[in-house]
Amino acid sequence: GRARPSHSEPRGHDGRGGEEEEEEMEGWQQLYPGHIPTSPLQKALLAAGSAVMALCDPYRHDMVAVLGETTGCLALPNLRDKMKNHPEGYRILQERPRIRLSTLDMARLQGLPAGSLGREYVRFLEDNKVSPDTRMPPKFVDDEELAYVIQRYREVHDLMHTLLGMPTNMLGEVVVKWFEAIQTGLPMCVLGAAFGPVRLSTRKLQVLATELVPWAIRSGLNASCVLNVYYEQRWEQPVESLREELGIFPPP
Repeated sequence: GRARPSHSEPRGHDGRGGEEEEEEMEGWQQLYPGHIPTSPLQKALLAAGSAVMALCDPYRHDMVAVLGETTGCLALPNLRDKMKNHPEGYRILQERPRIRLSTLDMARLQGLPAGSLGREYVRFLEDNKVSPDTRMPPKFVDDEELAYVIQRYREVHDLMHTLLGMPTNMLGEVVVKWFEAIQTGLPMCVLGAAFGPVRLSTRKLQVLATELVPWAIRSGLNASCVLNVYYEQRWEQPVESLREELGIFPPP
């Protein structure tokens, strides 16, 4: 970030006082906890560096997160508008729910019937040894509401795996990225979908090209916006029912 002028600095030669300095500084104040203001050039450098690191190691979630924030300037407002124009999405924007271990009643979710969204989500977390708390908070999004949108996207990512029936191995991640690229338009998802397959074996590439990618694209185009679902209030709903409601075709 950039250095901020101190309130204790004396009046400058141009005669400006503390009130004018306060107005000048307003643009550099943190918009939310952890926010780091950056210029377009700084964002471009961060995007380039994080893209290289993410391509070298797709499991560098910190680099993937930075790439998503610094390249989402067009996609994030579009996602926010979709949420604002949908009753359930608008309520999510107003109430700002979070999917964290501190907000989840894991015992209750584990006790739900097999096939329900809550039970299958917990099963996904256990089987793949992942936690919702690993999702990084945004830092480089220069709008507080858009920062929540990308935070929400990150926190429902594991629910996308659950709905699509995909594991967290490279093949599963690539399939989910194809679906998310169609759904969100985030450049980070497009890059993951395009370059993720380079690490797959020939056999997996064949399955990906002939079955999984066509299904993920059709589902992404057919489904309504996945950010407009208040998942915390849908835990009891069967996964198959939610897939049908959204327009996600059954996994091949």
